Amino acid sequence: MSTEQKRSWLKDFFQIGEVGGYFFRKKDPNRPRNESIRAMHIINKIAILMFLICLIIILKRYIFGY
Repeated sequence: MSTEQKRSWLKDFFQIGEVGGYFFRKKDPNRPRNESIRAMHIINKIAILMFLICLIIILKRYIFGY
């Protein structure tokens, strides 16, 4: 594997475009306004944030100890 292919693979691996787009997308005027869907998205965002925070804490404890 050449260094160019290795860089490309790492760049693709750490790309967070879809996750970032989920949190920071513009409002679509054509999208239907529904309270159930809005609540679902809020709960999903909270769950993703909690997962990332817990993952950081677990990695910190693994690397640096308790």
